[in-house]
Amino acid sequence: MRKLMKFMACMLVPLFLFPSIGLAEAQGTIPGPSNHAQSAALIDVTSGRILYSKDGDKELRIASLTKIMTAIVAIEHGKLDDKVKVTSSAFAKEGSSIYLKLGEEMTLENMLYGLMLRSGNDAASAIAEHVGGSEEGFVLLMNKKAEQIGLTHSHFMNPHGLDADGHYSTANDLARLTAYALKNPVFKRIVATENKSAPNPNESWEYSWQNKNKMLRLYEGADGVKTGYTKKAFRCLVSSATRNGQQLAAVTLNDGDDWNDHARMLNFGFENFPLVEIAKKEQPVQNTDVVTGRGFTYPLAKSETSSLTKKLILLDNRVQESTEGDAKTTDPTFGLAGRIDMQLDGKLVGSIPVYRKGSYIPPEPKTEDATLGGIGEISTWASAWRAVLSHLLSP
Repeated sequence: MRKLMKFMACMLVPLFLFPSIGLAEAQGTIPGPSNHAQSAALIDVTSGRILYSKDGDKELRIASLTKIMTAIVAIEHGKLDDKVKVTSSAFAKEGSSIYLKLGEEMTLENMLYGLMLRSGNDAASAIAEHVGGSEEGFVLLMNKKAEQIGLTHSHFMNPHGLDADGHYSTANDLARLTAYALKNPVFKRIVATENKSAPNPNESWEYSWQNKNKMLRLYEGADGVKTGYTKKAFRCLVSSATRNGQQLAAVTLNDGDDWNDHARMLNFGFENFPLVEIAKKEQPVQNTDVVTGRGFTYPLAKSETSSLTKKLILLDNRVQESTEGDAKTTDPTFGLAGRIDMQLDGKLVGSIPVYRKGSYIPPEPKTEDATLGGIGEISTWASAWRAVLSHLLSP
């Protein structure tokens, strides 16, 4: 067993050192859509490729778009069936509200619906205090998550988005955050919900919430995400939509015509950057004895297809000394042979593993297991490695 683990450890190192994937931006490839936003961005959710950006790294107030981070942190750190109690600091919070009563208890899941559909600031504070121990503790989790997923132009001071010095983000960062969050099935389900009812312990009638995000009713395929407004941030919006198996997310900050602008941005993405299948799972690699370990798709403009290149990188044959003697051996079931790097105009946009023909190939990670940037690369490969370990170590 020690020999096998030693063998696998030496193989893990080169895989985990892969550069980040999906970060090649499409800016300048095709003229972008017109919009009225101070800052805007459009991202392909699966790959993390930013398809359009307008002053995308400009740090601005983001109002209730903050609650995208609040929701994903709460989902990842909390339990959906926990009862969240409304404290005096959460009760009657200024701004938008779901009108929770002091001392009222509601499940975290229903609180999240009130947070994302009606933008309840009271729900945001109650969630933060429950999950983080205090609002300040929760904000630490928010900023830690921002750092983890590579949001280099974002900083959070509260969970609701009321204007505060030092509380800001950018269109590009919010696009990446949204793409990350949409890979979580709970988050994805909540933000796609148009109407939600929840028990009301203080009245004979239930809470009934209609989603403020009009894109769900205005745009074909719309499935999220969040509206926002303050007197200093002005109108802010993140929307998402799925067509032909491709999900895009659009972001605008300070945009007085956001509904129409988002329709134009999403149309631009679907029309000009459709997902292209680059490789299929278990596809033989020409002139070798290896096959692909998973499929690979990427959003590409027609003019870019000839600029995408594939590079096969095979691992050296590793031979480990046995701990019992001088005999050298390799494990024949360990079929990972290397990887194929996909490059667009010389920039790495993704990698897929290759395996020796006839060897065990772990299942592809679920969409929600994948994330963006370096974390996503490790997360995706970690899923594959867990499957390998499970297969090798099973009786």
